Amino acid sequence: MIAGPSGVGKGSVVRRLQSLDPDRLALSVSVTTRAPRPNEVEGRDYFFVSDETFDRMIDESELLEWAPIVGHRSGTPRAFVEGCLASGRDVLLEIDVKGAEQVRRKVPDAVLIFLDPPSLEELERRLRGRGTETEDRIRTRLATAEWELAQRDWFDHLVVNDDLERASAQVAAIIDASRRLDPEASEG
Repeated sequence: MIAGPSGVGKGSVVRRLQSLDPDRLALSVSVTTRAPRPNEVEGRDYFFVSDETFDRMIDESELLEWAPIVGHRSGTPRAFVEGCLASGRDVLLEIDVKGAEQVRRKVPDAVLIFLDPPSLEELERRLRGRGTETEDRIRTRLATAEWELAQRDWFDHLVVNDDLERASAQVAAIIDASRRLDPEASEG
């Protein structure tokens, strides 16, 4: 599981990892109540649902984790994760810190990786560079990021995303090492 503040590059690292090991790594596609950003595709990037559908998914325990995120909610579909794990594949969850707390409680042996920005200034530059956020949203995301950065110590691993290739290689090495430590995972 990869978590970190919005704009840290979780999506970029996850896409790189998946391209390196597509047969053993499955990306869990989150459910979200926010509108799609330009170039996002239903079912590839997210499943875009209404608030009512999201409420039903919570009520019926269909989400492994979920959290409010600046102005919307996102969560991880439980059935997909359980199906991938049952078939011997590792599942990458790209989630926020609040979701990571829920995963830690529900799946204690999950490997939690915190993706850290090189600095708050760089994080702000990345958020502004998206061109998809209002000034109020950027300020809210940065305030949330400060809280999230203070939570990084309870994660299993910390990787600074100052270079996409290096950060992706570090995360890949963590995943590979966790497979060697889990005999059932290495059989897949």
